[in-house]
Amino acid sequence: MGLTGLALAPTPTVATVPLALVPIGTMLLTVPAAHLMSRRGRKAGFIIGAALGVVGAGICTTAVLQAEFYLLCVGAFCTGSANGFSTYYRFAATEVVAPEWKSRAISYVMGAGIASALLGSRLAPWSQTLVADYPFAGAFLCIGALQALMIVVLPFSQLPLAQLTAGGKTGRTLLQIAQQTPLLIAILGAVTSWMIMSLLMHATPLSMQRAHHSFADTTQVIMCHALAMYGPAFFTGRLIARFGEWRVMLAGLLLTSAAATVNLGGSDLVYYYIGLTLLGLGWNFLFIGSTSLLVESHTPEEKAKVQSTNDSLIFASMILSSFSAGSLEHLVGWTVLNEVALMTMVAVTVVMVFLHLKGPGAAKLPDQPIAQKSATA
Repeated sequence: MGLTGLALAPTPTVATVPLALVPIGTMLLTVPAAHLMSRRGRKAGFIIGAALGVVGAGICTTAVLQAEFYLLCVGAFCTGSANGFSTYYRFAATEVVAPEWKSRAISYVMGAGIASALLGSRLAPWSQTLVADYPFAGAFLCIGALQALMIVVLPFSQLPLAQLTAGGKTGRTLLQIAQQTPLLIAILGAVTSWMIMSLLMHATPLSMQRAHHSFADTTQVIMCHALAMYGPAFFTGRLIARFGEWRVMLAGLLLTSAAATVNLGGSDLVYYYIGLTLLGLGWNFLFIGSTSLLVESHTPEEKAKVQSTNDSLIFASMILSSFSAGSLEHLVGWTVLNEVALMTMVAVTVVMVFLHLKGPGAAKLPDQPIAQKSATA
């Protein structure tokens, strides 16, 4: 999206606008997507999301063929909107397994990031020759084809039915739910994991360029970071099942703090490798642990408001950290940036430990009768 924006932009200063509209579209659609799924079921929501992805990919392809920058912006927003639905796959996975398998289900969904990274690395170069004279059009066609494949597959899935409380109630208010300490810990952990990871990851290529490392070295460092983010997901669920969410989250906090500490060691290549690998591991433990804890902190009828609030905060922090990473690295430098990240992690760790020691809080999960809709999800 970034290279396409640069190729079509009327001026380089707006080249990243389409790229920026992707997470904005995701953030704005997380709440509507959650409430739609609570009424119509996960299956209907994911199909609508995939359809948005097809539309977005089609608009982006048309934008490339017609060299229309503003049309590319529209397509980018639609693509981000599709992600607003797909972010709930990790929650849907917990609804089709036994309670003791929930953390593993989340891990396996997140672990699929490895498969998508490998598939993307193969499709990207192949798609450049798909449409003659328009190298970027082929990539969007591939995205549209993958989204269309989801529309074909989803009707055969066994996703749960939409659920409502008896009498059409929607459970407790957010203020009441927020009195639960585990929920506060889960949201704080998830938001922090994404905020610090996005901040340091997006600043890394700029710092490495400033330190005169090659583009190939930067690519390898980011690849190690991505592998560390998604690779451990295949056993993180087992760790949670054995040690519990809190211990895994605490390990994630310590690993992320260690990443910032290593980054302060210097600008030699080895520091980037170790620091970004630790950052990926820390994100994996903290985010998956937070997600697993979150699904235990609300009833089925409350999932729309809780999950959408959680993901809206996550994407808001991602947008803020992603767009500030470049300017902060330029203004204050890599060292100060990591000092700020380390101080933030220490503060968050202190707060989360305090909340954990405080106990579960006054608002407990209510026992309310659940009535399933007769319609197919």
